[in-house]
Amino acid sequence: MSVLTTAPTEIYESGDSALRVVALAEASEDNWLTVHRLADWLESCGAEGLHGAVPTYDSVLVEFDPVLVSARQVRAFVKLGLLEMGRSAGNAAAAREFDVPVVYGGEYGPDLEKVAEYQNISTEEVIRLHTEKTYTVRCLGAPAGSPMMDGPAFPKPVPRLKDPRLSVPAGAVAVAGRQAVIAPAVAPGGWCVIGQTPLTVLNIRREPLVPYKPGDILRFRRIEAGDFDSYLGKELEARP
Repeated sequence: MSVLTTAPTEIYESGDSALRVVALAEASEDNWLTVHRLADWLESCGAEGLHGAVPTYDSVLVEFDPVLVSARQVRAFVKLGLLEMGRSAGNAAAAREFDVPVVYGGEYGPDLEKVAEYQNISTEEVIRLHTEKTYTVRCLGAPAGSPMMDGPAFPKPVPRLKDPRLSVPAGAVAVAGRQAVIAPAVAPGGWCVIGQTPLTVLNIRREPLVPYKPGDILRFRRIEAGDFDSYLGKELEARP
C-alpha cells in the first residue's frame, strides 16, 4: 500500500463553472495520490453546487454550478479538502487485482509487428515486456471508462497511428507514448493495437459500468488464439 502524501498544488479557473487543481510534487506518484484523494474528498463532502471531480495523472477538474456556488467558494472547499488530507495519516486503500487474458498479434493485434519494428526488438520481446509487469489504473478515460495506465518498459515511446482507425473492437489492448490501455467498447482509435482480450469489460447493465477504478491493478496474460472463444461471454472481474 502507498503511504498517503499530499503534494503542493496550484488552483486555476477553467471557464466559469470549473476549477483545475494541479499537483506539483517532484514525485509523480505523490501527485497522482493527491489528486485522486482530493477527488474522493470532494465527491463525499456534500458541498452544495459541486457537480463532480474528475482526476487524471496529476490534476483534477472540479465542476460546479455557478448559479449555486461561486468559484471563490469552491476554491475554499478545495483548500479545506487539501488541509484535511494533510492532517490524515495512514495508507492508501488496498488495490484489487485483475487478470486480463490477451491474444497478441494477427487479427487480434494488427500493430504488434509495427511496434516491434519501431522498438527494434522482436514481437516476442514486445509481448514479454507487456506481460511482465503489473499496471496501476491511473484514471478512467474515453471511451467508456478506459483504464489509463503507465505503459510497458519499451526502449522508446510508441508513436500513435498516422491514420487513426474508424473502429477499434471492444477489448483491444493498445499502447501509445508511455501509456497502455484497454478499449472497453467499440470506438475510433489512434493507439497501436497489439492484442485483444475476449473478456467483456463494459457492462451497461452494471453500476459502475466497468469493474475497476483508479488504484486497481491489472496484469496481462498471454493466451493462444484457439482459446479466445472459450472466454467469450465472461466478464472481467477482480481476483477473489
